[in-house]
Amino acid sequence: MWTYVEPLHAITYFHPRVRAAHEAIGLRGYWRGYFAGRAAPLGPVDAAPVIAAFFTFAPSMVSRALPAVWQLATPEEALRARLTGAVQALAELTYELPEAHLAEAAELLEVAAVGADTGGRVLGAANAALPRGDYPLARLWQAATTLREHRGDGHVAALVAAGLDPVETLAFRVAVDRPAEHLLGRGWTPEQWAGARARLVDRGWLTGDGEPTEAGHSGFRAVEDATDRAATRPWQALGPDRTDRLRELLDPVARACHTVIPPDNPVGLPALRS
Repeated sequence: MWTYVEPLHAITYFHPRVRAAHEAIGLRGYWRGYFAGRAAPLGPVDAAPVIAAFFTFAPSMVSRALPAVWQLATPEEALRARLTGAVQALAELTYELPEAHLAEAAELLEVAAVGADTGGRVLGAANAALPRGDYPLARLWQAATTLREHRGDGHVAALVAAGLDPVETLAFRVAVDRPAEHLLGRGWTPEQWAGARARLVDRGWLTGDGEPTEAGHSGFRAVEDATDRAATRPWQALGPDRTDRLRELLDPVARACHTVIPPDNPVGLPALRS
């Protein structure tokens, strides 16, 4: 279900409508909009809780954005801008779908989002507490975002439990399947990258040449399995029949979103199967 829900949220990072909405309130530049929009459900926070919750960004990079962005736009303004941009993007991508189709998808996705357990999940809980949207596309995007952040919180917990720090996590993904240029832009220094790779070699997850070992693959599969287990409760709440129906409804929406999401995106989101 992640492959069907994540694209709805991910357009926030790739569609020009969303960036334009951020720029309209003074958040010029990609990263100002990113940090303000994603952190806004937490309120006017400083960098520290965002460093912890977002996990993979270098503290120095987050500190350049927060709390300075709140001098440009309040969290309330950032929330309105990100929702406005997302709804405009979805409207452009799904204009051929009947409103009844989108309304049914929103209704089912909201049931799943309400079923999400938010204990220990800071970003999931903050998004779950936001007011429900007035229209199907707003409701659809907000529910997708709540579920996305809920799953992400669980993923971070799994990484922490596995003893992986943020830059080690990124370094391993680069070694496996992520283009380096996408993840190098998260503020870590060359020395920090080199240190992370060295620690992964010492751990037995990478060879001296930087190739993933079987122990590395096995360890990361365990992290992914733990992430999936922690993300099942919303779909248990929805039930198998309604989950299957939701997947049918989301399929054309997710495929439309993929038209603006790069195939080698930094989220690691794979294309949907035909």
